[in-house]
Amino acid sequence: MSDAPLLKDTERTTGRSALQNNIQAAMALAGAVRSTLGPRGLDKLLIDDDGRTLVTNDGVTVLESAKVEHPVARMMINASSVQDKIARDGTTSTVLLSAEMLQNAWHLVTQDVHPAVIARGFRMAETYVHEVLDKLTIESKKEHRLLATRTSLAGKGHHSMQVLLSQLAVEAAEAIHVPSPDGNIADPTRVKILPQSGGSINDTRLVTGLVLAKNRIHEDMPRNVGAGKILLVDGGIERRSMNSDMNLKVTSPGVLESFRAKEVELLIEQVEHVKSLGIKLLACKEGIDDEARILLAESGIQAFRRVARSDLDLLARGCGAILVSEVKRAQASDLGAFISSKNEKWAGVAHWIVETEEGGATLIACGSTETVVGEVERCFADALGVACRMIEDNRLLAGGGATHVALARKLRRYAESIPGREQLGAEAFADALEVIPRVLAENSGLDPIDTLLQLVAEQVNGGAQSHHLGLDVVERKPVNAVEKGVLEPYLITRQSIAGATEAAISILRIDDVLWAKQDPSMPETPEME
Repeated sequence: MSDAPLLKDTERTTGRSALQNNIQAAMALAGAVRSTLGPRGLDKLLIDDDGRTLVTNDGVTVLESAKVEHPVARMMINASSVQDKIARDGTTSTVLLSAEMLQNAWHLVTQDVHPAVIARGFRMAETYVHEVLDKLTIESKKEHRLLATRTSLAGKGHHSMQVLLSQLAVEAAEAIHVPSPDGNIADPTRVKILPQSGGSINDTRLVTGLVLAKNRIHEDMPRNVGAGKILLVDGGIERRSMNSDMNLKVTSPGVLESFRAKEVELLIEQVEHVKSLGIKLLACKEGIDDEARILLAESGIQAFRRVARSDLDLLARGCGAILVSEVKRAQASDLGAFISSKNEKWAGVAHWIVETEEGGATLIACGSTETVVGEVERCFADALGVACRMIEDNRLLAGGGATHVALARKLRRYAESIPGREQLGAEAFADALEVIPRVLAENSGLDPIDTLLQLVAEQVNGGAQSHHLGLDVVERKPVNAVEKGVLEPYLITRQSIAGATEAAISILRIDDVLWAKQDPSMPETPEME
């Protein structure tokens, strides 16, 4: 029975044609970020609908900023985004690996190897690669973590910026890490980035504590406050507004005066409640009336208003406080503790600096223009994510394509033990792993095939530490990547291979694509009565 009547408004592609179209979309997406990989990678100029420009070397930024409609390309972008969220690096590698797996799989499909068989071979290869990857790791020291963080910034900005931001990222990660029974935890969201246009990138610095562009609400309030309690209010200390539109009819002069006196009395009650809690620091999301400001200043309480909710959340996490909706509902259990609070002026702008007991830091990102500052922010965020992941898992791998070449070599030997056509899928997986050193060589102006063959030969003859031999794009020859300081976190490589494999297998298993036809239509005109 024909399915034409059911799918009359649907465009359908099946079999090899569907797979070929999907792989072409994946290869086109990989081609968009291929030239950004490595220290010699090039930048991309992104222009949005409003004409705003962005120059970046970050693969996931390029992919997420592009308007991509093809569903397979969206699957690849999602895999890259997950890589960014989990490991903060390796996004370009994920896309390149997945696209290379698909291209190699297509060569097998044209030789009448079923996609399901290839997918099983990929899965077997992935399992083996993860087992081998665990044996190639090295334990890291602090200087190794710094080098690995700097490696994650390769190709992003100039060398001095990479050195500065990697150092600041490692310091920030150490400032926010919290020991726990399950291991160290370092949450990068506890580091605030405060952009400042003007000056030089070298003016970028890390400040211990949370820094906000705020000034205390009254000059008589203390500028510097020592350790004490803090109250965070998800509201303000203001006169109440009417809940609905209404008119008040005043029949005598005393009525209006008593009405105003009652408002002030309610404000005083709120301030007295704040004073009774014994706090030294107050931060409100909304405003604080003039009468309340004077009373707070007389009590020696340092107060700030119009503090963003996101900053209040950071303060709550750092001080161990609980946000309260109204001042009068605040209890002693809602208060947090801080080490110090002070006001300072930087370049004529008042800043509020709070040092908390639970740690925390703020990066003052500087640059000559807003575009430069934006790139500093993105690079630091990536470096910080990598540094935090290394505190949680300090295992490292040799960079420069060394690990991928070693995995490919071992996987080929393992594939020989696989009976059946799955062996071809495992070998295709091994070939795909070598795309990383090939693209590194290509972006450095080297011949990718000759460079790969030389690197493989060096590893075969390299002895016990042969898996540390990778490509040095500066010296343009194979070197010991560990001794050279080219290191990558274990989590980044593992997640990159896992994400690329999942995306490739998902796309490989698609043999039927249904596109719903949508004819252009005019909006309906409402009928006139």
